[in-house]
Amino acid sequence: MRLLAGSQAWRSVGVAVALLALLLGVACSRPVPSQADAPAQPGSPPGPVGDRSWPMLGGTPQRNLVSPAEKGIPGDWAVEKGKQKNVKWVAPLGNFAFGGPVVAGGKIFVGTNNEKPRDPAITGDRGVLMCFREADGKFLWQAVHDKLGEENDYPHQGVASTPAVDGDRLYYVSNRCELVCADAGGDPATGKAKVLWTLDMVKELGVYPAWLASSSPLVLGDLVFVVTGNGRHPKTAEFPAPQAPSFVAVHKKTGKLAWKDNSPGKEVMDGQWSSPAAAEVGGQAQVIFGGGDGWLYAFEPATGKLLWKFDCNPKASVFKPSGRGDRNYLVATPVVHDNRLYIGVGRNPQDGQGVGHLWCVDLGKATEKGKTNKGHDVSPVNDNFDPNAPVNKDSALAWHFGGPLVPKPKDEEAARDYAFGRTISTVAVADGLVYATEFDGFVHCLDARTGKQHWEYDLQGSTWCSPCVVDGKVIVGTESGDTFIFPHGKERKEPTKVDMKQYVHVPPVAVNGVLYITNGANLYAIAGK
Repeated sequence: MRLLAGSQAWRSVGVAVALLALLLGVACSRPVPSQADAPAQPGSPPGPVGDRSWPMLGGTPQRNLVSPAEKGIPGDWAVEKGKQKNVKWVAPLGNFAFGGPVVAGGKIFVGTNNEKPRDPAITGDRGVLMCFREADGKFLWQAVHDKLGEENDYPHQGVASTPAVDGDRLYYVSNRCELVCADAGGDPATGKAKVLWTLDMVKELGVYPAWLASSSPLVLGDLVFVVTGNGRHPKTAEFPAPQAPSFVAVHKKTGKLAWKDNSPGKEVMDGQWSSPAAAEVGGQAQVIFGGGDGWLYAFEPATGKLLWKFDCNPKASVFKPSGRGDRNYLVATPVVHDNRLYIGVGRNPQDGQGVGHLWCVDLGKATEKGKTNKGHDVSPVNDNFDPNAPVNKDSALAWHFGGPLVPKPKDEEAARDYAFGRTISTVAVADGLVYATEFDGFVHCLDARTGKQHWEYDLQGSTWCSPCVVDGKVIVGTESGDTFIFPHGKERKEPTKVDMKQYVHVPPVAVNGVLYITNGANLYAIAGK
């Protein structure tokens, strides 16, 4: 009964919770070659940084939340003042932080709000992108953005986009639904950003962002790809701009539009808060985004031509507002690993719990079908989720996990009658295992090839956090402020629990032997002595 009670509690919280729920998709760490002032904690002078970085959501365009190169990451820490353990330094943020962190070029970038102003001349509710020094947490500079309006930029949420660093440039989506390109070096002398160009997606593309734009840009070659956030009015559910693009490609040097696509069109159920991923299969490069209609769409990066699409809902499912119905959309970010794609469906957490689905798509088969028939629908047929069924000979379904339990539980007090619930979290895939979390507060470990479940764990509380894998550990944060550290593996073992004192929406990033984790109010650098 815990989960049912929790669902009712979330509904009572109101629209503020609705917005926060949209802001997922933050990543843990994976090694990528790098380029080479909140006060630092006493006794931690600036030191050299290593040669690894985490320059975007997921570390690479495949968006997998795994860091195989990092070693010596503590399996336990404490953040309470006077009782800190394994804390290298602390950097104050606002009081919410949904964007980042990313680490590149000796700097850390985090999206937050302006509840603790760095500049006394800039007060009030704003969106903020902060830059810190990796070595000691010294504040370097910030970009500050005015509010767009309550319907499109909910109060006090700040910048929710996880930025992407490409060379000496930084790309992110502001709280005003602008794609921003800034100099990654900023201007430490003034503490301000150096903005190189801005694409206002509201004014220039006619986008209507629902609640808040939060997509993390993807930089490939000379183009930047981003989900615009176009959606429905949060109170009336009207759709002001059904013809506006949902997905765009922009020239990274100039900010000029290369191509646009509005594939979900009027079928968007609520909003669009996923982020794009990339793959190259059989020589075919592709960018993939999860639409607000519950479909995956794959495009040729250079041209915007649709290659294939995949419906992540049963055909018989039906969407109904306010959490009703069993059709969901995609808030999570697609993860590409070993020529497969993994993603789960979900809803705004204010909609409460409900049946969900976790999908594995065979990208080789999807790409093959897309080459011979552009825009090919590679979804399972007639709600048959057996990839070997004759009816699915043209489907790219590799496996499916979730849906209603068959037979239903006999216990009338059972809180759940489904195997997997709604999620806004991105999965992590490592060593043949998939880790996935649900809003309901369950962690699942499954076989990456077959979808067979090895174990699940009840966190006893809701989570919006994506799991990440680093140094033999699986780390998941919760709404209650607890962070769970599980041993990585197909055998379930009891986790270590760390109290972060405030909700943990953003999973940590491990770079150069340091774990960076935020509880909204502060960014902590966790490291062994």
